[in-house]
Amino acid sequence: MAISVNMRWIAATVVLCSLLAVGQFAEDKPCERRRAGLFRSIVCVCNSTYCDTITRENPARGTYVVYTSTHGGKRFEKSYGTIKTLPEQRFDDPGDLEPEPEPIQMDFGAGELKNLPDPPFKQENDDNEEDEDDDEDSEEFKRVADRPELYDILTNVVLRIYPSTRYQVIEGFGGSVTDAAAINWRTLSEATQETFIQTYFGPEGIEYNMIRVPIAGCDFSEYPYTYAESPWNDATLSNFSLTHHDFFLKLPMIKRAQSVAPDEIKITASTWSPPIWMKTNEAITGFAQLKREYYQAFADYHLRFIEEYDRFDVKIWAITTTNEPINGIVPFVQFNSLGWFPHQLGRWLADNLGPTIKNSRFNQTKILAIDDQRYLLPVYLAGMELAAPESIDYMDGVAVHWYGNFFPPQILSAIQNRYPDKILLATEACEGSMPWNLDKVILGSWRRAGTYVKSILQDLNNHVVGWIDWNLCLDPIGGPNWVDNFVDSPILVYKDRDEFIKQPMFYAMGHFSKFIPRGSRRVRVSRRSIASIENVAVRKPNGNLVVVMQNRRRRPMNVEIRISSSRYIDIIMEPRSIKTIEINP
Repeated sequence: MAISVNMRWIAATVVLCSLLAVGQFAEDKPCERRRAGLFRSIVCVCNSTYCDTITRENPARGTYVVYTSTHGGKRFEKSYGTIKTLPEQRFDDPGDLEPEPEPIQMDFGAGELKNLPDPPFKQENDDNEEDEDDDEDSEEFKRVADRPELYDILTNVVLRIYPSTRYQVIEGFGGSVTDAAAINWRTLSEATQETFIQTYFGPEGIEYNMIRVPIAGCDFSEYPYTYAESPWNDATLSNFSLTHHDFFLKLPMIKRAQSVAPDEIKITASTWSPPIWMKTNEAITGFAQLKREYYQAFADYHLRFIEEYDRFDVKIWAITTTNEPINGIVPFVQFNSLGWFPHQLGRWLADNLGPTIKNSRFNQTKILAIDDQRYLLPVYLAGMELAAPESIDYMDGVAVHWYGNFFPPQILSAIQNRYPDKILLATEACEGSMPWNLDKVILGSWRRAGTYVKSILQDLNNHVVGWIDWNLCLDPIGGPNWVDNFVDSPILVYKDRDEFIKQPMFYAMGHFSKFIPRGSRRVRVSRRSIASIENVAVRKPNGNLVVVMQNRRRRPMNVEIRISSSRYIDIIMEPRSIKTIEINP
């Protein structure tokens, strides 16, 4: 008997040690809180010796784990629960109160969009977080708040998950390694640099697994530059070479991220402007297209970049067909750009870029077309297909930016329906970029975190496979940027104090990147209540369900999530909160 008890004790010890080794019982470090101002949420401070961490726990069968962040100051706070079961009659199926929306009809032949509402333009007030764009104080709620039966209707949400109805496979989430991001990162001590990389990419961080990198310079550089700037008119690119921006900034940051990431980091690359001798205006900015005689040289320019980064064991997973091609056509953009009209882009992709990449040894590199705002995608796709139908065959997907998010996200589903074998990837987003953003950087803005979550939820629910934020970090004024086009960032670096702060936007990103691994598939969610809440659900490769929800209201919401006809969980969504729930069904 003594031997048996001893063996059990040894076995238990081995199991406990194993769990500790994989982080199952690892104790998370809490946020080092710093107040950011009246009405704002907190920011979390990190330095060479301390930074908050988060470990993901695998729920046992029949249980779930909840991770909560709130305006009030919670950051990935964990709680636990057990799936409940009630008799079948509790769940008489009344049918969905929120059926799947009819897809927007798109006539690509004429480039026409049908059934689209007028875009709601709204000027934001950056200075006052009390003016958040949500419905917590709607007149309807005020009228019925004192009537319990109606209060329940407005505060109780019922969602039904259908795990067997599956949609797109998720590729991942991440941010961009610009010159500005790498410059700020380099100003930190070696130890704080490592803390930074771990908090974004490491197993106790938010586990980014995607990066976007500019091909040469962009506005978030100290000055404009390209590769192969001389000799002039040299279509052979005989002097093509990377610069010190790659060798000492972007490549080291990427390599450090790769060294700590638990998963492969897939890298997407985009050109802002080619060498100016290739452009019709021979300038880095302004109205300009590619000179026709350099169509092939510009395709070779992309291939040379892929080859050069491959020499440093940095594989380029995808390239885009030029960052925001509309910027070289509209008259007011003051930073690096190249304009493409749709028919030009179609011909270049079909005759030059597509064959150049697909006939090279890097033929697995994906080509993502357009790389611009939602409202431009149908126009470009229609023009490309009309001018060069084969251009559609060469593109592996479509890249989209978020600055046109006043346009309905269902347009993305319409594109997916039109081109079911192509992927949709969100490649750039940031707050503080609009002319009415009086404050480019707002410390502790919960509203901006909420906008991130809203955008990601909308995109995922309309077939987008991944979401890449803009600069991984910036300085306190939102730079450097050679044209003073300052914006906000999830992390701000304070070099004089050798520290960086993590804004609410960082945690908004982490509620997706940390808990939705590559290979997860979005599943169907329907609403069975009058009240609603923003949500998305995926099924992980291991079979667990992950649900991300956001409550932007200033009142709590009760959410019942049904995972079958009789099994459910109850969740209380605190005011202005984000939750990620992992369920082991």
